[in-house]
Amino acid sequence: QVQLVESGGGLVQAGGSLRLSCAASGRTFSIYGMGWFRQAPGKEREFAAAITWRGGSTNYADSVQGRFTISKDNAKNTVYLQMNSLKPEDTAVYYCAASRLSTVVPDPSVYDYWGQGTQVTVAS
Repeated sequence: QVQLVESGGGLVQAGGSLRLSCAASGRTFSIYGMGWFRQAPGKEREFAAAITWRGGSTNYADSVQGRFTISKDNAKNTVYLQMNSLKPEDTAVYYCAASRLSTVVPDPSVYDYWGQGTQVTVAS
């Protein structure tokens, strides 16, 4: 099993920045891809960004492209999501996910492990 713990969420003004962290523990050798998803109240969970654990290939949703950056620190088994130029519509619970596939696809069904989520609120 793999455990994922997110941190770094909070309240920020529009135009501000936050950096989310996701620390993985357990059978981390089985992780080949990691992603960030988000879910706003009353909406379905949606893809934000993903990265392959070895090669570092990335993928972003159109809605965050150019504002969010996903990165990783293999030594710390941690993935980050740097979020800049935040907008009120970015308000959501952000979830970290890990896949046993080397993938950056935006499909949540390919991710095997999920964190509990961290709240991000962007005030206008």
